Amino acid sequence: MRREKEKRVVYYSDPLNEEFSEAQIKPRVIDGAYCYAHGRLWDLCSLVIQNVLSMPVKVLYLRMKFRLKYVGREKLKKYKNTGYFIYGNHTQPFADTFIPSVADYPKRNFFLVSPANVSMPGLGGLVELLGAIPIPGDLDAARHFVRAVEERIGRGGSVTIYPEAHIWPYYTGIRPFTDVSFKYPVKCGSPVFALTNTYHARGRRGNKARIVTYIDGPFLPDENLPPRRRQQDLRDRVYKCMAERSRESDFEWIEYRPKE
Repeated sequence: MRREKEKRVVYYSDPLNEEFSEAQIKPRVIDGAYCYAHGRLWDLCSLVIQNVLSMPVKVLYLRMKFRLKYVGREKLKKYKNTGYFIYGNHTQPFADTFIPSVADYPKRNFFLVSPANVSMPGLGGLVELLGAIPIPGDLDAARHFVRAVEERIGRGGSVTIYPEAHIWPYYTGIRPFTDVSFKYPVKCGSPVFALTNTYHARGRRGNKARIVTYIDGPFLPDENLPPRRRQQDLRDRVYKCMAERSRESDFEWIEYRPKE
């Protein structure tokens, strides 16, 4: 285990809304003028960047940085021709975009992201090509956004959602999250998978982090419930599964403590 005197301590007051990512980017406004649908040439370029050019970088990064291991990856392969949603815990700025994409390769994986992710000068377009779908800022944009999500799922892709919304680096628990993002699989009638990253010690002195990623599911919307309760039920089942898996972590790089 990492020695106590080396451990960084972070204090928080709001587990739902606090952000501890080091990146500070002023987000653009995603309004009705934002283009969620592009032409065939753009989509072809996106496919090449997502699943060809960037894939060796993703695999190498996860292997070298975290010695990452998947448990349950075979569950995704059974749905290779079906669109589905992936819900994960948000604990890494880069690895969180790589882990689901590598897990369900060669299926194309897309992400629901904060507008800040597509607001970086010179890089916003690349992030979009890599599969980012930014959260809308108004009702007009919301209609295009929902259509874009449904289109990706309808074409057999996967859509990854981080319901915790904010990055807490190396956090080993599961933070409380609402059921709002679960309206998409309910609307689409699509399977859901839970992806839980757990942290373990590695290295000669046991002071480096290794990630073991557990994939569970599929969780299916309960058609016997009305839509609103269906959404909450799906959230509760996914949250319970992720919370149980998170207990496998045995390495704490950063300790998060509530403010008194």
